[in-house]
Order: sequence, then structure tokens, then C-alpha cells
Amino acid sequence: MKSLLAAVKSFIANLLLWSFFIGGLAASTASGAVLDGTAKTAATFAGIAVSMLTGSRIAKKPKIKAFLSKTSTLWFLFLFNGGVAVASYFAMDGAKGIATAAGMGLVALGAAGGLISNLRKGPTRTSPRTSVDEPWA
Repeated sequence: MKSLLAAVKSFIANLLLWSFFIGGLAASTASGAVLDGTAKTAATFAGIAVSMLTGSRIAKKPKIKAFLSKTSTLWFLFLFNGGVAVASYFAMDGAKGIATAAGMGLVALGAAGGLISNLRKGPTRTSPRTSVDEPWA
């Protein structure tokens, strides 16, 4: 069992990590409403960098990693992001539509890679082995 100090430190670290993640998302998406020109571009790219860095750290946490590895989650990510990629390519004009489609398409391809790696691992066994020489039950 964790000590009280370790639990408080873990809580504060998680709170800061999630706060930076949400702040990075907000900076990358809402900077256009507040800033113009070079400052807008700098805030957008800084927000993207912060959210990607903290998001990758969050994704390594055991509960989040287990959720993102589930087949149903991967299918949702694949289908949803693939659909958004196709829709954004046709609905948005110019470079913005192409960039959005490419980004969403990469997420969909990442989910497809997770689905394929789950297939290669094979089915998980549901019952324990009774003997070393017996095949999986």
C-alpha cells in the first residue's frame, strides 16, 4: 500500500500531467480566437507539442494502455477516424482539408496496426492448463 506522501505526489503529478494535456489542446485549438499572425502560429504549434508529449505519457499509464489496447476501442478509433478523414477531405477545401484528412488517417492507420497486432497474438486462453503436456483448454 502506498504511503500518504506517495499518494499525494502521484495525485499532484497526474493532475499536472492532465492539466498540461488539456492546456496544450486548448492552446492548439483556440489560439486563433485570441491571437493573430506569428503569435497564433507559435501558440498553435507549442500547444500541439505539449499535448502530444503529455498525451504520450498519459497513454503509457496502465489503465489507459489497457483501454487503448481493447479490440472494441481499436475498432472504434479505426472506423471513426477513418470516416472523419474521408469526410474532412471532401468537406474542407485546400490544404486544411488535406492536412486534417492526413492526420485523422494516421490515427486510423495506427488503430488498424493495433488490430493487426492483436490478431497476430492469437486468442487469449480462458482456462488454466492442467498439465504441462496438455494443449490449451
